[in-house]
Amino acid sequence: MFSILLFLMSGIGIGYLLRGRRVVGLAGRSIRFVVLALVFVIGFSTGSHGELLGQFGQFGRQAVVIAALGIAGSFAAAWVAARLLFGKGGAR
Repeated sequence: MFSILLFLMSGIGIGYLLRGRRVVGLAGRSIRFVVLALVFVIGFSTGSHGELLGQFGQFGRQAVVIAALGIAGSFAAAWVAARLLFGKGGAR
């Protein structure tokens, strides 16, 4: 948990130091790719878990629902954060 917070804080610091440069725009455009890659990895992880899918009638549905709700919650949180940080039109 500490390492995740350390990566987050170091990213904030580097982003602050590099603000206004071209690399920041490149990072902004790559966020969509990273989110799609994370969604793919979640699906891959769920699909490759043989025990879950072997018992699909009992536990597999729960796994699919949990994964889908996790993805939906991530998108909802990103949408709310974008609205709060960047205003109604998407740009402040």
